[in-house]
Amino acid sequence: MQKKNVPSMVKDQQLIQRRREQMIKGAVHLFKQKGFHRTTTREIAKQSGFSIGTLYEYIGSKEDVLYLVCDSVYDEVRRRLEADMDMQQSGISRLRAMISSFFHIMNEMQDEVLVMYQEAKSLPKEALPYVLEKEEEMTAIFEGAIHECRKKGELKLSGNEMRLLAHNIMVCGQMWTFRRWSLHNEFSLEDYTAMQLRQLLAGVQTADVEKVE
Repeated sequence: MQKKNVPSMVKDQQLIQRRREQMIKGAVHLFKQKGFHRTTTREIAKQSGFSIGTLYEYIGSKEDVLYLVCDSVYDEVRRRLEADMDMQQSGISRLRAMISSFFHIMNEMQDEVLVMYQEAKSLPKEALPYVLEKEEEMTAIFEGAIHECRKKGELKLSGNEMRLLAHNIMVCGQMWTFRRWSLHNEFSLEDYTAMQLRQLLAGVQTADVEKVE
């Protein structure tokens, strides 16, 4: 799926990136408070620190801003997750570390993640498939790690079960954001992560791995 081309009157790519980063930060703040539809481009410009005229030098519409928010969030989550992956680890140890890292990233980026999932329905029809594909790519990172565990004999899962576990990991990370109004009052992030790891891997680890733990 091809990335959407967001129009810009400016040719300097570094300046475009810098201005759009300001725009994304301002938009997340406003979308969280007011929602996408109740936020105006003039408010986004003001929150971003420049005029409405300057805003339209870097985008074509308010929907472009929402697209940039979603695209940026996925890229940042993936960048952080890949940066945290310890290539010296392997198998179940690596999978556990990835899940823990993902939960911590969701905690650190909870405003951005919440806005993205709440407002993605307002994306232009041609842009939504691209964003959904990025969600699939994120899930595939975990599916690959799970597949490695099965090859090493550490997990006993069928092909469909591996894919389902990858989706469950994604949902559990996102739940820390979506249910934070309740979860944050009951669990620390460390407790939540430990409990989810037990539940996600219960019954799918081989006996040898369970003995080691």
